[in-house]
Amino acid sequence: MAAFEELRAQYETFRFERYEIMETEDAYQITYFFEIEGLSKFTPTWSFPKNKTIPTDRNDAVFRKLIFSLGMVELISYWKLTCSPKVVIEAGALTKEQIAWWKDLYFHGLGEFFYVNGITTDIDSMMEIWSTGEEISTQKQDRELKGTLIPVGGGKDSSVTMELCKATQADNYCFGINPRGAVLWSVEAGGYTDRMISVKRTLDKRMIELNGQGFLNGHTPFSALVAFSSVLSAYLNGLQYVALSNESSANESTVPGSLVNHQYSKSFRFEKAFHEYELSYIGSGVHYFSMLRPLSEFQIAWYFAKCEQYHMIFRSCNAGSKTDSWCCNCPKCLFVFLIMSPFIELERLTEMFGENLLEKESLLTNFEELVGIRDVKPFECVGSRNEVCTALMLFIDREEKAGRELPYLARVFKQQGLYAKQKAIGNQYETYFDEENLLPDSYDKLMRREFQPGSYQIAA
Repeated sequence: MAAFEELRAQYETFRFERYEIMETEDAYQITYFFEIEGLSKFTPTWSFPKNKTIPTDRNDAVFRKLIFSLGMVELISYWKLTCSPKVVIEAGALTKEQIAWWKDLYFHGLGEFFYVNGITTDIDSMMEIWSTGEEISTQKQDRELKGTLIPVGGGKDSSVTMELCKATQADNYCFGINPRGAVLWSVEAGGYTDRMISVKRTLDKRMIELNGQGFLNGHTPFSALVAFSSVLSAYLNGLQYVALSNESSANESTVPGSLVNHQYSKSFRFEKAFHEYELSYIGSGVHYFSMLRPLSEFQIAWYFAKCEQYHMIFRSCNAGSKTDSWCCNCPKCLFVFLIMSPFIELERLTEMFGENLLEKESLLTNFEELVGIRDVKPFECVGSRNEVCTALMLFIDREEKAGRELPYLARVFKQQGLYAKQKAIGNQYETYFDEENLLPDSYDKLMRREFQPGSYQIAA
């Protein structure tokens, strides 16, 4: 908190000066110009491939509004260095309603950043946004939209979305930001190798240097970047839908009794707010929604267990992301292992991860956070505690029925009385379908057909 107050006093003003669009034969190169007065300027870049069969005028209003909006998300990574109390937007014009929307995103999207850094603030005092830029023209190109863009992260969730969309694959594309390793392997396994839209994001090295010097650092709402960049890519390529892979449990707060949610920009609150903002202030015609929003992590794991072509190539570990591996020592690895344990045999899971995570005593603290023995959940994209406990209950039932000895963490689960507690509650996910979603009618019918009650099979 002391550093927060000292930096705000020393660096009062953050500026989003402008953005520049450089057009090459194959891509649109976007450069953003930010400044923390008295400290540094920053010039992060993005590159979006062109679709040469659907030309886009650089002065197209939708195109420019999306680029400007993407810059409004990008600036968070640089603003948080000093948390300057005054933010001046010179790159475009914002109404009072838009300013309120952006402040809401910043406040909730930075909830973990504030919590971990011990910062106490509120949505009003966090920052004041001054909009001094010019209105973007209303010139808009008419275009027909068809097909779906599927953002792929290399984990189980986007793989499930790819499989669910197989019937319309000829009209669909995959999307990735700086894709590598598990993302590209998953796209290939899904049959989308020739239908992949890759965009490039480059951070300013000066920001990384300042982080190393002790300026404020922490989690930002990355999925908000995915939202604006994927809708921009869909618009450039004439696609009607962007189908995310965020499940209903992303709505659960990380810190009980608070609004702190590591997954805020994956939550339905953000999804709905983004959908309404895009409709009101951008108007691309692209419908942004999450395919998996009606589902629990439990149901997604069941469906993924059937998608064997992804089992040895998918990755969801942040610690191992640079090497496309499972580190097998973090809460994310443990969560994925646990949630899939009822649906995939333990021997097969161990082969997929390289270790039997249920036997690792070093993961006890992470385990206690995931099942609710400790108050605060891990700051990772993990499911709800009830989902984890349900998966463990079913795993234990299966293992005991087969006469197999329980692994270490499963024994802890029983000894702590959590198995008996969950057994009394039962499996609430066999008939689960969250009606609070934005699925188009055709996709809603598909999801109800694929996830019928009673269809969830436990591995032998």
